[in-house]
Amino acid sequence: MRRKIPSTAALVCFEAAARHQSFTKAAQELALTQGAVCRQIGSLEVFLNVELFRRSRRGVQLTEAGLSYSRQVATQLDAVERDTLSVMRQQGASVIELAIVPTFGTQWLLPRLKDFQQNHPQVTVNLTNRTRPFLFADTAFDAAIYFGDADWSGTQSHRLMGENPMPVCSPTLLTAASDLSAEEVARLPLLQQTTRPYAWRQWFDSQGVSVAHDMSGPRYELFSMLAQAALHDMGVALIPPFLIQRELAEGRLVIANHDALASAKAYYLMIPERKVESASLRAFRDWLLTQAKAYESSANANPTSVVG
Repeated sequence: MRRKIPSTAALVCFEAAARHQSFTKAAQELALTQGAVCRQIGSLEVFLNVELFRRSRRGVQLTEAGLSYSRQVATQLDAVERDTLSVMRQQGASVIELAIVPTFGTQWLLPRLKDFQQNHPQVTVNLTNRTRPFLFADTAFDAAIYFGDADWSGTQSHRLMGENPMPVCSPTLLTAASDLSAEEVARLPLLQQTTRPYAWRQWFDSQGVSVAHDMSGPRYELFSMLAQAALHDMGVALIPPFLIQRELAEGRLVIANHDALASAKAYYLMIPERKVESASLRAFRDWLLTQAKAYESSANANPTSVVG
């Protein structure tokens, strides 16, 4: 069945005219005559059976339908342009579109990614932030790294590492050189992580301490936000040490208590089943698992060390 899609030329003319609110300026941008632009937009209105512009002696103005349609068209034309440029750049190379939780991506993966690029120069890895699971069929993603329990329908999971967060804070909040007890930690403002709402309760439970306000305090979506709040003396936060390596090395953040929160959840590489045979994804998977294994071995040997 023939698709109900207008001509690309008509859409390009319409998008330019809508953006400029002028047929004349659209014609100048597209190196066309004003009459050609008028004919393209007229044919588009006939195709849609919808008036997109109101014409008057003073010029043209988008109708309500035209304004709504112009926003959709602009978005789709931008997407087509991005895809076209991507294909032009590839020239036989492979591209992996990877969805990733933000702080893990910037603090752990990116410092190591150069090694993958050097060993696989034909593969480009693009990173996009996603904090929660999604349907791969509805996106252009080839794989994802997320924190959870690997229960993601239609995917193949590969465990990378646990999180094991510890209470951290600014050194100005510590009154002694040694670790704070759980009771002393509870007396500090507790900084909460939006996607780990029960983290403090679980940590205090593991210490055998009941704290009435363990779920109270300001909430932040990203670990990077938590780290910034802790840096500015706003309270104590539960953060995996490997996500704040620089801050710990420079002494801007310190571990307030070295008892880590063990969790059944972990960071996973998730690959949709329809993509598992991809050579570039297999290469990335093998490299990533090797990097994660090396990190965990080093971290287990010295749990509080700063691992690069």
